[in-house]
Amino acid sequence: MTNLDVEWAKDWMRRASAILTEHRMELIDLDRAIGDGDHGENMSRGFAVVVTRLDEAPPEDVAGVFKVVAQTLMAKVGGASGPLYGTAFMRAAKSAEGELDSAWVVTLCEAALDGIVTRGKATTGEKTMVDAWTPAIEAARAAAEAGKSPAETLRAAADAAADGAEKTVPMKATKGRASYLGERSIGHKDPGSTSTSYLLATAADAAEAAA
Repeated sequence: MTNLDVEWAKDWMRRASAILTEHRMELIDLDRAIGDGDHGENMSRGFAVVVTRLDEAPPEDVAGVFKVVAQTLMAKVGGASGPLYGTAFMRAAKSAEGELDSAWVVTLCEAALDGIVTRGKATTGEKTMVDAWTPAIEAARAAAEAGKSPAETLRAAADAAADGAEKTVPMKATKGRASYLGERSIGHKDPGSTSTSYLLATAADAAEAAA
C-alpha cells in the first residue's frame, strides 16, 4: 500500500494541467451555456502556470506543492474558480502532515470542500462543484474504512465526483452566475463539478502510477 508523497503531488499537477488543456473547449462550452464561458481557459492557463512554477522551484513536500497551487490559482485564475480552487488547495495544504494514507485522502477531500464552502457558501443541490466534492468524500470515506489503498480511495472519490457532475445536469442552478438563468440552467452540466472530476481523476491516475 503506497502512501502519497511529494512526487505524487507533482505528478498530479502535471496530469491535471494536461487533462484541463485537453478538455479546455469542453469546459468553455459548458460554462458558456450557463456562465460567462471562461472556466476552461482559466483552468487550463492556471494549471499550466502551476506546472511551470513547480518545475522552477520544486517544493520538498506535499504541503509545499499545494501552497504553490493555491497561490498560483488565486493570482492567475479569474472568475469564481480561482478563489474557490485556491482556497481548496490552501486548506488541503494545511491537512498534508504526517502519513499521507487512505485516511488522509478523506481528509484532503474534506479540507478542499471546506475551503470551497467557506469561500462560496454553497451546499449540495445548487448545481456547483460542491455536488462533485460531496459524493467524492462519501466514496473516499467508504473506501478508506474498507481498507482500500490510497490509490483505490482516490479512484473511488474520482468516480463518485464524475457521477456527481453528471447529476448536476437536471438541477436548477441556485448559486452563482448560473442562477440568473433560473429554469434555463436545467439540462446543462455544471463546469465546476466537471473540472473537479478531472482533478480527482488525475490524482487517482498519479497514485496508480506510483503504486
